Amino acid sequence: MKRRHLLQAATATIALPGIAWAQAFPAKPIRYIVPVSAGGGNDMIARVVTERWGKALGQNFIVENLGGGGGVIACQTTARAPADGYTLMQGYVATHGTTPATRRVSYDAVKDFTPIGMIGATPNVLAIHDGVPAKTIKEFIDYVRRNPAKVSYGSAGPGSLTHLTMELFKQETGVFMLHIPYRGIAPAITDLLGGQTQAMFPGLAAALPHLRSGRMRALAVTGKQRSPQLKDVPTMEEAGFKGFDAMQWYGSVGPAGLPADVVRRLNETQVAVLKAPDLAEKLAGEAVEPWPMSPEQFGQYIVAEIARWTALAKARNIRLDE
Repeated sequence: MKRRHLLQAATATIALPGIAWAQAFPAKPIRYIVPVSAGGGNDMIARVVTERWGKALGQNFIVENLGGGGGVIACQTTARAPADGYTLMQGYVATHGTTPATRRVSYDAVKDFTPIGMIGATPNVLAIHDGVPAKTIKEFIDYVRRNPAKVSYGSAGPGSLTHLTMELFKQETGVFMLHIPYRGIAPAITDLLGGQTQAMFPGLAAALPHLRSGRMRALAVTGKQRSPQLKDVPTMEEAGFKGFDAMQWYGSVGPAGLPADVVRRLNETQVAVLKAPDLAEKLAGEAVEPWPMSPEQFGQYIVAEIARWTALAKARNIRLDE
C-alpha cells in the first residue's frame, strides 16, 4: 500500500514538473549581474535591493559586476544563461533603452529577456552654469536663440541618456547647442561648473551637490511629478513640454523563457521589498524612487523606451556604429 502511494506521488510530481519545481524555487543562491563596474549608483542600487530581496526569497543573491561594452557583455551573458531563474541582471535605461536605439548590439533587448520588474527611477535635471543669465526655461531658450552657436552642452558620452535627453530638448524647442561628449558624467559636470559648457541634463543624484552649492542652476526636472529633492523646481511638463518624462531607470530581467511561476515569485517578492519604507530611505541617496511594476507593465515600458529613443535617434541622425 505504501509503495503504491509513493509511486502515485512520484507520478504526480513527474506529471507536473513546473509546479513542483517552482514551489521549491529558489533552492540555491541567485546570480545577479550588474552591467557596470563596482561602485557608483547602479551598483549600490543592486546591492541594497538584492540584500533585502534575498531575505524575502530565503536565498542569497551573489552580485557580479560585468562592466564593459556599454552593458553588452552583461546582456550577452544573461541572455545565454539557463532560463531557470538563477541568473538575473539589472537592466537599465542604457542596456534596454538608449543603447539598442543608437547602435547595433549583439542582443535583442526585448526578445532575449524576461522582464521581472521595475526597481526604481530618478529624473534628469536641466542644469545650467550659474553664469548663464536665465532663471526659467523660457529665459534659457531666449538666451540660446540670442547667442547662436555660442552655447554648448556636455554629456556623459554619445548615445547616453544625458545626450539623448538634450537632443530631445533641442528637437522640442528648435534651438541649436553644440554637443560636447565626455567619458562619463563626472568630467562633464566639471566642465559645466568651470564654464567650458553652459548646460546639460545630468541625473539628479550627480547634480544635487552642485545645485545645493549654487554653482549649478536647475531649471526643470524630467518625470511626471516634481522631485522631493527639488520641490521648487518644475517638471518639464509643467514648463510646457508635454510627455517629456525621460528617466534614468533600473529594473530586473532574466533570460528569455523563464517559467511563469518563477517570474511571479521573483516579482512578488521584489515588489514587497520595494514597498518597505526603509528601502525608500536607502535609495534616496541616489535620488531613486521605488517604482514597482508587474512583469507585464515592465515589459511594456521597455518596449516603449526603445521605441521612443529609436525615433529620436533617427530624427536627430544619431547612429553610433556607422
